Amino acid sequence: MTKNLTTINQFINKSIGEWKSIRSTHTLAFQEFENSTSKIYIKHIDSKNKKIVEIFKNYKLSSNLESIAISIKWQAISDWEDDDINERDENILIFLPKDENSGIVLQNKGYTESFISSSNYFVDKQNNLHIKTIYKSTVSEERISFLSTHIRSRFSTIRNQGDKSVIQTSHTSEIRNLASLKD
Repeated sequence: MTKNLTTINQFINKSIGEWKSIRSTHTLAFQEFENSTSKIYIKHIDSKNKKIVEIFKNYKLSSNLESIAISIKWQAISDWEDDDINERDENILIFLPKDENSGIVLQNKGYTESFISSSNYFVDKQNNLHIKTIYKSTVSEERISFLSTHIRSRFSTIRNQGDKSVIQTSHTSEIRNLASLKD
């Protein structure tokens, strides 16, 4: 691949830290609109961590494969209903590179459909990370871009697997908490 592309390792390293997220989600089928704010914490996880070993076991893969593992924890507040909903969760992602810019992501659970899932990823010529996950009934596509060192943008689309109709779109702006870099 082209030498000036960001590698997956570089992209992940740039993403490590604490982020404030502002997300707008459009559920097209029901013509509903949701705004949410979150605190997101992204950190590396050692490949010997029991959560990582368990994920490899669930996929029936050797935990000795070359991989990059991260934890993404979040705490979100949504305006979906009259009372603000406060949600916390964690997702573990294990990147298995095919080359410097593409490969597979193993997850402890899916985002769109809540069961273990794997995705294909690649970093394009503009240094955007693309992740595509095919679930039982939907397909999720996400593009993550760095607009500057401390600002990321995420666009995602969820489609019906059968007729390819768009079910949901979302846009997220993420701003790094600079105070967290001093720790």
